[in-house]
Amino acid sequence: MANEQKPKGLFGRLKGALTRTREGLSNSLAGLFGASKKIDAALLQDIEVALLSADVGIEATDKIVNDLTARLKRSELKDSEAVLNALKDNMLAILEPVVQPLDPKTADGSTFVVLVVGINGAGKTTTIGKLAHRYVAEGRRVMLAAGDTFRAAAVEQLQTWAERTGTPIVAQQTGADSASVLYDALESARARGHDVLLADTAGRLHTHGGLMDELRKIKRVLAKQDANAPHEVLLVLDSTIGQNALTQAREFGSAVGVTGLVLTKLDGTARGGVVLSIAAQLGLPIRFIGVGEQVDDLRVFEAEPFIDAILTP
Repeated sequence: MANEQKPKGLFGRLKGALTRTREGLSNSLAGLFGASKKIDAALLQDIEVALLSADVGIEATDKIVNDLTARLKRSELKDSEAVLNALKDNMLAILEPVVQPLDPKTADGSTFVVLVVGINGAGKTTTIGKLAHRYVAEGRRVMLAAGDTFRAAAVEQLQTWAERTGTPIVAQQTGADSASVLYDALESARARGHDVLLADTAGRLHTHGGLMDELRKIKRVLAKQDANAPHEVLLVLDSTIGQNALTQAREFGSAVGVTGLVLTKLDGTARGGVVLSIAAQLGLPIRFIGVGEQVDDLRVFEAEPFIDAILTP
């Protein structure tokens, strides 16, 4: 309608970005929490279906529903408001342990290396560009490394982000050895006193043995210059693929020791509940979530605003 106002402020923007997930959950829950609805085991079963439909996953859903069942037996769920508050409490308990913002700073002031990994199409290169924008705005000296030498388009895309954010970039021709590119980039970053090196890598299927071997080689080569590098192995996951993201996370984690996650494209899926599923099953820090195309739509992950954005009508 013409007189409707768009959501304003950070929460309003997050809520707007998560519209598809919120509408799926809120519509389901709104129908369950009618004024005359009885608070009983049947209601909890309906809540379970609603959560699974939002891709919250079996493990996280079981945790939530088991707690609601225990509260029901203790006569703690007197009305729909009590049920909704309990639901929020349970979601918060699942997400709070993985809220660990990334602080790209080393103890000795040397270059902090972020190795960005993931499959093609997940949004690795765009995530690097948005991270560069964020860190430059914070006053950090940033360098980019075009380690995805498998695709010419990836190098060009990263060069565009380098120009946009005013950051130097180390790149070689398509087909060059990725480990060599990143070695040179770290050498240059350290020599020039850069705070952060954001390193792109080739994105192929997580089942591709050659990719995983290449990532292991990159880690070994970086460690020759700095025993602690890379300081962060950041896995970028496409939220729209739902539970398949868990498989990717396990494979990359096993191969290269993932230390943090970025969940992209949450604005394009009705299954944003996958964030809860990933938190419950993996326990890996969720560093950022991607909720749009704009440069500032890469958001530091916060549990409570996220839960409010998917549950608040």
